[in-house]
Amino acid sequence: MKALAPLLALLLAGPAAAAPPPPALAAPAFAPTRFSVEVVGSGPDVILIPGLTASKEVWRGTLAAVPGYRYHLIQVAGFAGAPARGNREGPIVAPLAEEIARYIEANRLRRPAVVGHSMGGTLALMLAARHPRLVGKAMVVDMLPQPAALLGTSAENIRGFADLLESVSGTAFGQSLIDSAVRMFGNAAPANAKSDRDVVARAAHELALTDLTPELPHIRAPLTIVYASPAASLAATADGVYRRAYADDPAAALVRIDGSGHMIMADQPGRFAEELRRFLSSSPGT
Repeated sequence: MKALAPLLALLLAGPAAAAPPPPALAAPAFAPTRFSVEVVGSGPDVILIPGLTASKEVWRGTLAAVPGYRYHLIQVAGFAGAPARGNREGPIVAPLAEEIARYIEANRLRRPAVVGHSMGGTLALMLAARHPRLVGKAMVVDMLPQPAALLGTSAENIRGFADLLESVSGTAFGQSLIDSAVRMFGNAAPANAKSDRDVVARAAHELALTDLTPELPHIRAPLTIVYASPAASLAATADGVYRRAYADDPAAALVRIDGSGHMIMADQPGRFAEELRRFLSSSPGT
């Protein structure tokens, strides 16, 4: 009987306590593949997106001129010497907008301001129209809802050029076409020479065939459009082009900056900083 005592005690005690479960593995942090980000400063969040072929460095002077914010400087993969990574094949612009939206959500940014120049302006419009709950306000710098309209034409009329551009991107002739596309939709900065030809060709092709005009009514965030007029004689024409282009968002604020080319941040840095400061200090959308 004494020999059975330990066994009886064990049975009466009930089942042994279960071993604690292994600690849950934390979900991996979101790592974008179509762009990289440099975060600078502190304060309300502002996302800065450069144009076709451009480097994040185009914003560096702006950061110094307008402090007091936490800036997220986007560098598109494949532009300005950055490895192509997630942009190595397929469409560029629309998937890039989706990945920036995911970046906003993953980092729990509370309705940041989004500022985009040229192709970056197209991305700002896509974000504001397709993810209205994520964007507090948006500024588009020298870009139209239909980029082909910068050339006085339409996406349909420029399709032949866009298709040719993509098909010959690996040739010397293709490079000359890419240079032309960059002058249309981007800038002629040295970053162009460092950019991946194929990535630039596909991005330019996509821009040429994009028309976000039907999506403008979906935008709920306050929208500011800053556009250039290189000469006084062209001011009225520029006003008319931008007024018509953004007519489907009558609340959009249109701001002309005179004496400037496409790279407003470089051509008129003081005036641009003034407008950015005014934009960032305004109330976000609800």
